[in-house]
Amino acid sequence: MKNTTKIIAACAVFAGATGVFAQTMQREPLQNVAQLSASGSVEVQQDLLSITMNTTRDGSDANTVQTQLKQALDTALAEAKKAALPGQLDVRTGNFSLYPRYGKDGKINGWQGSTELVLEGKDFARITSTAGKIQTLTLGHVGFALSREQRAKVEGEAQAQAIERFKAKASEIAKNFGFGSYTLREVAVNANDQGHTPRPRMMAMQAKAEMSDAPISVEAGKSTVLVNVSGSVQMK
Repeated sequence: MKNTTKIIAACAVFAGATGVFAQTMQREPLQNVAQLSASGSVEVQQDLLSITMNTTRDGSDANTVQTQLKQALDTALAEAKKAALPGQLDVRTGNFSLYPRYGKDGKINGWQGSTELVLEGKDFARITSTAGKIQTLTLGHVGFALSREQRAKVEGEAQAQAIERFKAKASEIAKNFGFGSYTLREVAVNANDQGHTPRPRMMAMQAKAEMSDAPISVEAGKSTVLVNVSGSVQMK
């Protein structure tokens, strides 16, 4: 029994010493480690167009206003769905709101509402011509972006560029400090894109009644996909 107690005590002392040793090792400063970063960028034409069309209604009765909005949206949806094609022209509804209007006495004296329809896709001609055919809604917003496929393709190119620059930079730093090579310790890769979108060239919406079936004129801009690689290397 005494021998067993001594063994347990010895193990406890050894374990405690091991813990102290581990903490000491963790506190030792890193040596011959370099922190660095590099980036790669690719500029690409935006290939995704989004057009938001909307309308507002105002009246004394909430149900009447809501019905008018629904009719305007349903008519627009029916027209848009004629040309809908997955990926090329996707159609979806946007915000639909109905809220009271108050008079000076603080009492409700009417109702206001709005509704939206969004046309989005990669076929610019199909989207703009469809928007021109919709007569119950007016143009609210035009936006451009990169499609998921385009973003993935370009991001891969920018990432490869950033990694090669990181490796070259790490080799140069190691050499300048008198080391023959290096090993990678840790690395982080971050990607984002910066849009450069010109103001869309759009036909005046006040002439909506005269532009029946006429496509809305738009011009896409470009996006720069930027990938940054940062981390540390062990020079040796």
